[in-house]
Parts: sequence; structure tokens; C-alpha cells
Amino acid sequence: MELNARQEKILKIVKQHGPITGSKIAEQLSLTRATLRPDLAILTMSGYLDARPRVGYFYTGKEPEEVMTSRLRNILVRDVQSLPILITQDTSIYEAIVKMFLEDVGTLYAIDEKRQLVGVVSRKDLLKGTMGKSDIEKTPVSIIMTRKPHITTCYPNDLLMYAANQLIDKQIDSLPVVELKDGIEVVTGRITKTNITRVFVNLME
Repeated sequence: MELNARQEKILKIVKQHGPITGSKIAEQLSLTRATLRPDLAILTMSGYLDARPRVGYFYTGKEPEEVMTSRLRNILVRDVQSLPILITQDTSIYEAIVKMFLEDVGTLYAIDEKRQLVGVVSRKDLLKGTMGKSDIEKTPVSIIMTRKPHITTCYPNDLLMYAANQLIDKQIDSLPVVELKDGIEVVTGRITKTNITRVFVNLME
């Protein structure tokens, strides 16, 4: 995050005189406390400053790169996951192709009547399914999908860094996010390379 000139001045004051109250900072800059409030909030939320009641603000000692790394390491899957695109294992290969095209995704998750994950269908799976002599309008995706235990999943409270490493290690496009409900793993979301890229862009901005 790039700081503006006033925020840079605030950091300099806190480095030299911290802990220091917001009123004292405003006094040194010849500004009102209300004027500085947004800047102090940004610096605190970004990790540059910390604040203690009746004590004031003090510098955390973190450089911009450290702040970004710290924030990234604390992001959870549930903070950035997308809605899953679901089909049943009885869905035909043709219907799955149409679904993938309309939803503009690279992976579909096949579930049973309890919403439990039973399979994953990728673009590559569908391509293989269309190369045979079978009738794709009648052939179910259960014939071509990847089944457990060959499916890699993650949980909402997993660190995003864990999910990112799984995508890299397994060389896959997405991970289904599952939650344990009544003894079964129910699909509640997905983590994709796009989700992770968006996080990096937002942090940089």
C-alpha cells in the first residue's frame, strides 16, 4: 500500500515520539483530531501503527513488505471463497459442457442428494468424454469424473496459503471448500487461482 504525504508525516512523528496520542499528533501537524482520524485508522488497520487506550499510538516497526506478508498469512479460505458450481453425478456430459460454458468456470463439482461431494469434473475430463464413441447426451459424468480419495479439498478455516500450495502441488485449477455437517462433508464453496490473484491485487492496491 502506498502512503500519502500526510500518512508518511504521521509515521515519522510516531517513530520519533511514540507512544503518542492522536491529539498530540494533530497538534504537531496543525490539524484537528477529526481530520487525522481516517489516516490513523488506515495506518492502524494496515499494520504500521498500533494503538492502546490511554497510551496512544506507537510504531510497529514493520516495513510495507512485512505488513503485506503478515496480512496474507492471516487470510482464511472463507474470506475469499466463491460459490461452487454444482451438478449431480447423473448429469450428462453434454449438460455438464453447457453448464461449464454458461458459468464460465473450469471445474464442476458433482454432489449426491445430501450435497456431499462425490466427484470433480474438469475441462480435461469433459474433453476425454467427447473423444469416445459414447452418446454424450446420455452418458453421465460419473463415468469420467475424478472420485474420492483422489479429490483434494479444503475447509473454510484453512489458511489461504495452504489452499494456494495445494493448487500448485496438485497442479489443479480449483479446490472445493467443504464443511462437516451431520457427519458428511458438504460442498459450500470453491477456491480458484482467480480468487488468489484477486487477493494479491487488492493487497497491492
